[in-house]
Amino acid sequence: MRYATAVRRLRTVADSCTRALVFPAEPPLVAAYVFGPVLDEPGNDVEVVQVAFVLDMPAAQLSWGVEPPACSALAERLGVTKAPVHRVWRPAERHIVNHAIRRPLRIWSTAGIDETALEALTHQQAEPLREDGPAPAQANAQRESERREALAHLRDIRDHYQDADWRRRHRSAGQPPETYLWSALDGFLELEDAATSRTRGA
Repeated sequence: MRYATAVRRLRTVADSCTRALVFPAEPPLVAAYVFGPVLDEPGNDVEVVQVAFVLDMPAAQLSWGVEPPACSALAERLGVTKAPVHRVWRPAERHIVNHAIRRPLRIWSTAGIDETALEALTHQQAEPLREDGPAPAQANAQRESERREALAHLRDIRDHYQDADWRRRHRSAGQPPETYLWSALDGFLELEDAATSRTRGA
């Protein structure tokens, strides 16, 4: 996808977030941030745009890498299920930045579309508007909290994997239980690898 097309896609995402407020989502949508190559390599073609959607949802229920059933309908309403958009979900109670989301740019909040950010993207001048991560001590604490929660979530899936109601709930959200399990495992291992890599580099 050409850079200009990617920026137009991000505007479409921001517009969709605004329209989603007309019919309040559950869980509530709080903000949307772009991250990844479209910011790191302005002007270059990208395969997809990467967007982090921030939700007013407990962090323990929003493990890294998974899309809870409650988010599947919201993804449909935002029009990102079939578009070239790689979506991730983040809890509002936690800092947006983690091992994968580095110096993101907010393009939408409940106050509306961030026109300044989108205009800066259009002109490849978004660098000064990108958000820094938390202080090192806070980042380390958050990283460990995310890892613990992801492991607890993975164990919860194991305990309920054969439960008929659990499997039905995930299928009805359009996500086979096997896919959900794989996503949870992949998310946990990603966090584990990030922690291991950081320890080796210390």
